[in-house]
Amino acid sequence: MNIAANIADDPETGEIDDSAGAALFADAPRSVSFNKLRKRLLRQVRQAFDDFDMLKGQKRWLVGLSGGKDSYGLLALLLDLKWRGLLPVELVACNLDQGQPNFPKHVLPDYLAKIGVRHRIEYRDTYSIVKEKVPEGATYCSLCSRLRRGNLYRIAREEGCDALVLGHHREDILETFFMNFFHGGRLASMPAKLLNDEGDLMVLRPLAYAAEDDLARFAVAMQFPIIPCDLCGSQDGMQRNAMKDMLADIERRMPGRKDTMLRALSHVNPSHLLDPKLFDFSSLGVTDPS
Repeated sequence: MNIAANIADDPETGEIDDSAGAALFADAPRSVSFNKLRKRLLRQVRQAFDDFDMLKGQKRWLVGLSGGKDSYGLLALLLDLKWRGLLPVELVACNLDQGQPNFPKHVLPDYLAKIGVRHRIEYRDTYSIVKEKVPEGATYCSLCSRLRRGNLYRIAREEGCDALVLGHHREDILETFFMNFFHGGRLASMPAKLLNDEGDLMVLRPLAYAAEDDLARFAVAMQFPIIPCDLCGSQDGMQRNAMKDMLADIERRMPGRKDTMLRALSHVNPSHLLDPKLFDFSSLGVTDPS
């Protein structure tokens, strides 16, 4: 099923059958620039659905909501597609309260209740575990991410979900690629669609083609109640920040390079790399002219 069709200019056209989408966009800007931004993001999400067959066999998704601009944007765009009748999947929003100091516990449940989204708020003090286990000066991201992901898998199973849906965007994918390239010695990034190790849940990233700057503008326009991360946000000089700065510098000097790099990740030529596990170099031979 190809769902990457044109999106109507007017978000009010067509039958509105999702109250959460209606409530979410009731106060959205009506400007031409916002409508273009919204349409572009929706088109990119639907393209990711198509390219990676994300809707195959799917009935219910657990949408990870951190309180940051990306996950808010992801939820809003998914609700927008449901509102338009283009996403036949039930959504359950989930925030994992990791016990970070000064975390405003009321913000997300109040927001989700206001727009009428089914949700689950789960408390697990992974913050103390990360602070205890990670040496002074080391980055928290790896352990924090593993603990968070494990809990989200569990919650997805308990909620009867087919997939965990995350808000990673174009820059996250490129930064991860270059971190693996420079520091891990391998060519790898975040896939848009992944089967977990247990084989019972998909991990989906519908924002794979979306630019972080677009999501930031979308968040400001929609006035999402952003919650800063006091854990990783408190650390300076992380490798990912260096990758982010490098990519931003490249984009400033050569506009459009980020999109080009993202396209490169989907056009791999194994015979022009150096991995004999991906290409059978030993079978190459010169053809006898006779």
